[in-house]
Amino acid sequence: MNETNEEVSAGYFPAMETISSGKTFRPSKALRNKYWFTAIMVAVALWFIVIGSVYGMSYLISLDEGWSHALFISQWLGFASYWTIIANLVWLIPALIGIPVYINSIEYSVISESGEASPEIYVRKGIINITKKHVPFRTVTNISSRAGVFDRLFRIGNVEIQTAGYSGGPGGQTGPEEKLEGIKAFEALTRFVLGELRKFRGPYATATEVSVPQEEAVVRIDGSLDDEILLAIRDIREILRTKL
Repeated sequence: MNETNEEVSAGYFPAMETISSGKTFRPSKALRNKYWFTAIMVAVALWFIVIGSVYGMSYLISLDEGWSHALFISQWLGFASYWTIIANLVWLIPALIGIPVYINSIEYSVISESGEASPEIYVRKGIINITKKHVPFRTVTNISSRAGVFDRLFRIGNVEIQTAGYSGGPGGQTGPEEKLEGIKAFEALTRFVLGELRKFRGPYATATEVSVPQEEAVVRIDGSLDDEILLAIRDIREILRTKL
């Protein structure tokens, strides 16, 4: 379907066919449960922090001022607990409602409509600000699978993707450029993407593989003093490396 907006009609750029996102799939519903569980745990942790702080401060004040610690707790601990719960509900209820809406907005794709492997990874996220990203396989430099504590609890995992233009850039980005999260068969998806990467390059080193650079041999020139000096320096360096 060709674009017919005024910019195309004015000739600012040509009309192009819509880029297909391929066969899309969504994260597992377990990702929603994980987010719900995490939000509730944060609310409970905040309640414990507030109550523990009030209890500890009241105890220290009672020692210094000679107040009755039990009386202070009976008057203020319930007050602090009540307002902490109210404050938690203010953000927790919208979060619990918004999490499923956000999860339903996520789409992934790694194969085309025909069922063949796509040349790119497609990711769509967002509710208000919708982001559609196409990551070509030829730009991917690293692919890894990750499952945290809560991920393992809900039997899901993430596939993290880094590209040459993102990792080590001028902005100092350290995390993955894109993450396919909440996937049940995340290890199988990682193997599939890794297999597609190998089609674009030679032997591919994953995040768990370490490449050891090999030193070039010194070219020997008979009767050369420089050659002997270079060999001696290399022997000294090897000795220091083993000592350290």
